[in-house]
Amino acid sequence: MSSADDEVAEAAFDALDKALDTVAALNFAASNTRRRLASLQRCEQVRRRLPAVEHPLINQLAREATPAELGGTLPHAVAEATLISRAEAGRRVREAADLGARCGLTGEPLAPVLAATATAQRQGKLGAGQVAVIRRFCHELPGFIDADTREAAEAQLAELGTQFRPEPLAGLADRLMDWLNPDGSFTDEDRARRRGLTLGKQQADGMSALRGWLTPEARATLEAVWAKLAAPGMCNPSDENPCVDGAPTEQAIEGDGRSAAQRNHDGVNAALRAVLASGELGQHNGLPASIIVSTTLAELGQAAGQGVTGGGTRLPVSDVIRLARHAHHYLAVFDKAEPVALYHSKRLASPGQRIVLYAKERGCSAPGCDVGGYYCEVHHVTDYAHCRTTGIDNLTLACGPHHRLLQPRGWSTRKRTNGDTEWIPPPHLDRGQPRTNTYHHPEKLLPREHDDGG
Repeated sequence: MSSADDEVAEAAFDALDKALDTVAALNFAASNTRRRLASLQRCEQVRRRLPAVEHPLINQLAREATPAELGGTLPHAVAEATLISRAEAGRRVREAADLGARCGLTGEPLAPVLAATATAQRQGKLGAGQVAVIRRFCHELPGFIDADTREAAEAQLAELGTQFRPEPLAGLADRLMDWLNPDGSFTDEDRARRRGLTLGKQQADGMSALRGWLTPEARATLEAVWAKLAAPGMCNPSDENPCVDGAPTEQAIEGDGRSAAQRNHDGVNAALRAVLASGELGQHNGLPASIIVSTTLAELGQAAGQGVTGGGTRLPVSDVIRLARHAHHYLAVFDKAEPVALYHSKRLASPGQRIVLYAKERGCSAPGCDVGGYYCEVHHVTDYAHCRTTGIDNLTLACGPHHRLLQPRGWSTRKRTNGDTEWIPPPHLDRGQPRTNTYHHPEKLLPREHDDGG
């Protein structure tokens, strides 16, 4: 660019600044809603057109400026010159490569990579959100899509972007991608590796976060469940008699103040509860698959406090009482926190003994282990080969990995006089570490209250 061209550019920017000063000084107090919205549209149009001025500048810097002149990389230089973040500068450099004019190897001018999008942006018809959707779509197209199809798809999205906001445009881009690449960029093996759900730790308020990735099949199944059980008026815990079958009444629908996310939660909860109540899950560790909760008579009588499930979940007693209304009951009797003796001569623990262990141990008894009772095995503290009986005072819970640490790997267990299970390491691993587990019994770490109120 010659000095004369520099002067023209400087004068043009000065005129732009002066025009913006004039617009910024406008008073819209006497305007009406329609005209104010129209003025906002004009502001957006100006904002959309500005990147078209930046793109050739950035591309010329990328083509001609040396690292020494830039003082580093191009994104670094752009960020320092404009005082924007490095991430934003990098985005603008990449966008300019797609939407700015180019030069061939011999200097001949070339159209932008995304020509239709660049044209619409220069005209102020596409905003940053629409441009981001189109660029992401074009970059994710697989290599086997030919150039003519790519150009047609990009032009179609550029046209749609002038009519839709970024969110619906992204949905249209996804559908177009499905049509052009129905098998997707991932194989069944890729999807199988990514699948998974993780249930987070319980927070102080009892709530838990659920995170993960669903396979297409799992998503389709969940959608079908939600369509039925997460519809307005369905499975609403606030209703005296929640509708779980058939169609909800008009009154139930109109009175449903839950958000969509809350309805989804209640629908999944209702579906899981129905599966559990059906009895078709069979047995788990010798017991019908069911929710097993341990609590005290005092807490039940006062409808206050918390119970603990066999999986280690803290459950408010109010929820325990509500669940008990439609549950098959198992009764474990305790005397001063000690279970009534349950013995039999078989090696495997009886269902009644397992229930008592869920209530008494709550989870793996190995020091520091947080695995809940549902996922543990029953272990004879004194080996069955020596005692030949299976008594509740000789049983404990151990998760699979800790169970396998016991003989012949050198670890052993024994019962203390207070009923706690002590894990004894082999001499070469004994570092004076704790030998009992208080993770499932935090109350044991607190001062004990005396029966006389002292």
